[in-house]
Amino acid sequence: MGTQQRERRRHRHKVQARDESLTSTHKAKKCNPLRVKRSRHSGPNLPEDIWCHIHSLLSMRDSARIASVSHTFLRSWRHHPNLIFTKETLGLKRIACEEGDISRAFTSEVDQILKKHSGTGVKTLELDIFGCRYLNSYHLNAWLQIAVTPGIESLTLELPLKYEEGYSFPCSLLFGANGNSIQHLHLTHCAFRPTVGIGCLRSLTKLYLNKVHITGEELGYLLSNSLALEQFELSYCSEIICLEIPCLERLSCLTVSHTTRLQMIESKAPNLSAFVFDGDLLQLSLGQSSQVKNLNMDCTNESNFLCYAITNLPYIVPEVETMYLSSIGEMVNTPMAAAKFLHLKYLEVYLDADLSIGYDYLSLVSFLDASPVLETFLFGVDQSDMIFDSVFADASHMRQMPECKHDRLKNVTILGFFSAKSMIELTCHILENSTSLECITLDMVLDKDDKDHFGRCSVNPTLKIGQCPNLTDEMILEAQDALMAIEIYIMGKVPSAVKLDIRGLCCHCHKFHESLGFAA
Repeated sequence: MGTQQRERRRHRHKVQARDESLTSTHKAKKCNPLRVKRSRHSGPNLPEDIWCHIHSLLSMRDSARIASVSHTFLRSWRHHPNLIFTKETLGLKRIACEEGDISRAFTSEVDQILKKHSGTGVKTLELDIFGCRYLNSYHLNAWLQIAVTPGIESLTLELPLKYEEGYSFPCSLLFGANGNSIQHLHLTHCAFRPTVGIGCLRSLTKLYLNKVHITGEELGYLLSNSLALEQFELSYCSEIICLEIPCLERLSCLTVSHTTRLQMIESKAPNLSAFVFDGDLLQLSLGQSSQVKNLNMDCTNESNFLCYAITNLPYIVPEVETMYLSSIGEMVNTPMAAAKFLHLKYLEVYLDADLSIGYDYLSLVSFLDASPVLETFLFGVDQSDMIFDSVFADASHMRQMPECKHDRLKNVTILGFFSAKSMIELTCHILENSTSLECITLDMVLDKDDKDHFGRCSVNPTLKIGQCPNLTDEMILEAQDALMAIEIYIMGKVPSAVKLDIRGLCCHCHKFHESLGFAA
């Protein structure tokens, strides 16, 4: 019996051990189904090019994360066509370490990824190295050598400031088939020296050069061979004195800003429809039959820019429909125009605070007179440190311009409205001569960060209390005077069919007594 009992105990122990083994295996499967699933089946049986296409629709980071799931996903990740390297996409922004350590970590990560992608057909390469000052240019050249191959479509290079003087982009990479497929080229903080034989960027549609060392002659070599170019942006490129745009039939948008030595822009692009300029006034020619429909000019270093605009722009951009003008200061009143903007429907005019004492805002009627089909007029004035003749100082004689009907004008907005006599006269003129006017908005504040012109946080649900623009005590007091001027001189002239929208100060952010009963 003793022997039989021992045998039965051994048998029970074996059964228990087997059951425990089965249970633990079942639990393992239940706790880690992903690992078990990969061992049995790594996904639908799809061709590799389909998996590569699926991965190309994912962000680079997401594609890298799922590469560990299966060998199929790993191969697809190594063929991911869009490589965007920033501190954020590499997860380095969360690392609290010295800048040199971030540069080393950035170099290591990019090195590993690009070496695994060598020869796999990269279509987009974005290298944002702006925050990695200690990166060795040797690595940068090696990365470009790997990625800039036939088939690449988009190349973005954002370098630290120190590279602007010392790093020259290897233009030889763009010769032949390598450059023929590039559609977007974006360079920042480097030298770019294309030569006369660069004829290689035949597919280029977007070109952006920011703080790039390139001469006008070198840029000419590049543009003359970029016949597919549609958008060109040039900013802070100090070596260019004369910008000549050849007859690029597809070029529709040209942006030039802060190019300090630039003296002339001459464009022969016949279908240019949008022109944006920010800088010192210069000699400007956009072609005899200019088709520019959208014009944005910010000449913040040029006094009396509005005089230049009303005198010259009707000839330079005769087809313009939307126009934005910004001037740092007007020392003389705006004259009446000799020619008209026959197609202008939308006009924005901004004046900085550097105005002569007694500047006549009523003279801006010349823009309304020169724009017979104008529908929207937005006028903004920076109120800081202003000296003006208040309507309360002398309201004995309110001027009226000769009768001039603005039959198409529907919407008028004045930002930074204040109690200058000529401002009141301009507003009254608009009310009395705009037969189609639907709405006029008088806003006591010009907030340059308020792109949608929505106004104070008390009426804007997207703003938190306290986010209204900072105003001086003088500006707050002037807002009260402006509201009083509206009540005395303007409200009685508003036709019943016209909506008057008055925007005072925000009572949450500024000490303000709403004694007149207007909503903040």
